[in-house]
Amino acid sequence: MAAAKTKPVQNAAFHAVLGSDESEVKRAARELADQLSPGGDFGVDIIDGSADNADQAATRIHQTIEALLTFPFFGGEKLVWLKNTTFLADNPTGRAAAVVEALEKLVETISAGIPASTRFLLSAIDVDKRRSFYKTLPKLAKVTVFDKVDTGKAGWEEDAAQMARRSAEDRNLRFDAEALELFALFTGGDRRVLQNEIEKLDLYLGLARREISVEDVRLLVPLSRVGIIFELGNAIAERNLRRSLSLLEQLLFQGETAVGILLVAIIPTVRNLLVVKDLMTRHKLSRPAQPFFFGKTLDRLPPDATAHLPRKKDGTVNAFALGLAAAHAHRYRGEELRAAFAACLAANVQMVTSSLEAKTVLSQLVVRIVAA
Repeated sequence: MAAAKTKPVQNAAFHAVLGSDESEVKRAARELADQLSPGGDFGVDIIDGSADNADQAATRIHQTIEALLTFPFFGGEKLVWLKNTTFLADNPTGRAAAVVEALEKLVETISAGIPASTRFLLSAIDVDKRRSFYKTLPKLAKVTVFDKVDTGKAGWEEDAAQMARRSAEDRNLRFDAEALELFALFTGGDRRVLQNEIEKLDLYLGLARREISVEDVRLLVPLSRVGIIFELGNAIAERNLRRSLSLLEQLLFQGETAVGILLVAIIPTVRNLLVVKDLMTRHKLSRPAQPFFFGKTLDRLPPDATAHLPRKKDGTVNAFALGLAAAHAHRYRGEELRAAFAACLAANVQMVTSSLEAKTVLSQLVVRIVAA
């Protein structure tokens, strides 16, 4: 998920800020610590959660328990902050019996009740969500999760676009539909990059204009690695041979492997074009005005018509990627796409079995697919 998720809360004295997005977790935890801190040198007890081994991690947990059960100096309120915790991840330290036992003791302590004057804040990176401690947290605390957009999962573009839209709205900016999808793909779902680029767009537009166009994105936002891969797929879909070869050269120059480019950029593009071309021909579907709109078209089809479509990890159809293909499928004939898909298989085999340079095989494949 891209945005913060807040789960049910039973104990308002205990807050947990977790996730794989390290910069956002640290920022949110710092802000929350400022809110919960009673002020003064004796009002905050910080325990460093970064542990090098199991013994050190268990010691930090027991220090936290002791701090939670100790009343603050001179009365008043107190904040205990277990900060930048690393032993909740799926690593040897986190799996150690001593750490698991200490965490169980921490859960027992919080469940039994801590002093009413004490607030507890836990911040942690890359928490193993399969662990019983993580599953217990929503029963004990107000849990906020900040995870990075996982670009390895189908449908990540939608999460990145939602994050970009929210960030723009915070600055009273808005994207037109095409600019939003382009911006999400150019920034690759990286929250820090995304926010920096929106700040740049905000300064560029000034107060006179608050809508971000495709031209603005192309002018100001640099391509990330993920963005270049997307642009290569888009150039192939548009049958723009010169741009396709230029982007291919750029990816190879950056150190991407030819096989990786084939599997991540070229084959998915050809497959989506082929699947959508067949679907649009069979069901007489019109070309969508924007890729985001194609999902509604697919929803109107009978289940057996969409059963074979590529899906995301949650089982839903990857409508955004198919919408991109649907916007350009008219540029290819069905037999061209079937031949292109067969050519991808042949190129994959050739890269593995022949002595021909992989770069040459890939360049020839792109020409074969894109050239009319």
